[in-house]
Amino acid sequence: MKKLSLLAALLAATAISACSPKFDWRDFRSNDAPYAVLFPGKPATHTRSVNLDGLDVKMTMAAAEIDGTLFAVGSAEVADASQAPQAAAAMKTAMVRNIGATIIKESANGNVKEIEAKGMRNGTPMLLSGRFLFKDKRVYQVVVLGSEKHFEKEAVETFMSSFKLN
Repeated sequence: MKKLSLLAALLAATAISACSPKFDWRDFRSNDAPYAVLFPGKPATHTRSVNLDGLDVKMTMAAAEIDGTLFAVGSAEVADASQAPQAAAAMKTAMVRNIGATIIKESANGNVKEIEAKGMRNGTPMLLSGRFLFKDKRVYQVVVLGSEKHFEKEAVETFMSSFKLN
């Protein structure tokens, strides 16, 4: 009877561990820019200088990768708010170009542009879902990039819909 109880306990523990979530959604609030988002894992952050169509800025990226799919938010501040639309457009162009993608769906609403794109990276079909926006002197890119085979629409929607400016 003890062996049967032990076996049942081991099977239950195995079943519970097998059901552990692939996505460990956690609230992230940027120390660099006024936004919050849910990441599917612990994000890493990195800041570097980039050129956005002639505008030199420091961009901070926060990103988490789950099974080869990258969930990322990039933010930068331009010198003048009038430069923000140009910088946001340059972010979009660079992301699409990075995977040699073709935009298959695009929409705009005020200062927010959303895209879906298909491309290839190292011979692997890739999908990109992106939102590019600006507010005052701040520009943002909210993107999910991954192989077409492992791209989970529900996770993309959770990530994208969780992004909020403070």
